Amino acid sequence: MTEFSDAPGQEEETRVSSVSRIIDKTFSSDSCLVTIYGPDLGKQYKLEEEATSIGRGPENDIMLDMDNVSRKHARVLARQDGFFVQDLHSTNGTYVNDREVEFERLRNGDLMKIGGAILKFLQGGNIESLFHEEIYRMTIIDGLTQIHNKRYFEEFLDREMARCARYERPLSLILFDIDHFKRINDGHGHLAGDFVLKQLANLVSRHIRKEEAFARYGGEEFAVIMPETPSGRARIFAEKIRRMVETTPFEYEEQMIPVTVSLGLEEMGPHREINDFIAASDANLYTAKNGGRNQVVGGKDSPEVLSSNTI
Repeated sequence: MTEFSDAPGQEEETRVSSVSRIIDKTFSSDSCLVTIYGPDLGKQYKLEEEATSIGRGPENDIMLDMDNVSRKHARVLARQDGFFVQDLHSTNGTYVNDREVEFERLRNGDLMKIGGAILKFLQGGNIESLFHEEIYRMTIIDGLTQIHNKRYFEEFLDREMARCARYERPLSLILFDIDHFKRINDGHGHLAGDFVLKQLANLVSRHIRKEEAFARYGGEEFAVIMPETPSGRARIFAEKIRRMVETTPFEYEEQMIPVTVSLGLEEMGPHREINDFIAASDANLYTAKNGGRNQVVGGKDSPEVLSSNTI
């Protein structure tokens, strides 16, 4: 039988992956962890013991069978003044709200990252209500990037296509993905790939208007739905995304990772079926990738687009 060590660098190669904060409620021993990203998605672990161990080994109370999780990775301690997470000298570290910790008090809604899994800490007088609220969120929010997921994207797009067709309003769709993402995973590791996905989502999210939708469409592919926006204006925004990503430093573990994206966009026009609309935008995305990447295809080259460097 293969022996494992908890010392960094001495076990089998271990291969890092935020959701919303529910308003803090009065401390209660009725608390739990919910898996919001990784294996056993949605599984609830009640924290009923003084210590709850987390790791890859089968002896743990919470077993995460992933190669980026140490055999004995961390534990959650229940004390009179609250719950605390303690890292057990794991290879990849334990993170609370994307900050590496050794010993940290947990607060309601905190996100605990263990290897490639994310567990959300819930506590309150009605833990079942909080749990079911979180399960609903998981149906529309991507656990890793904290933006909307494919399900929400399709529902939003279908609704906006019907509305814009009824009132004869423009509607544009941008699809984009990260160039050579496999190289990032292969060259820097999957934890670095997760970091890039999250940082890119955070970067773009800051520029999305409340009437628009930004979603992770799948893997390294993202989508922006822009109601009331003709393709010329959508292309300006697509170019803005391309430049932001290209000029933003993505630094993971003191290594700079060059990141660019290719983008395809389409205005609804005669497209009355959601699959046709997505396919038209997707075709422009693949044209951008096949044409050299790090570019935008689709939309109109209007004077606004030519002056988009001022944005």
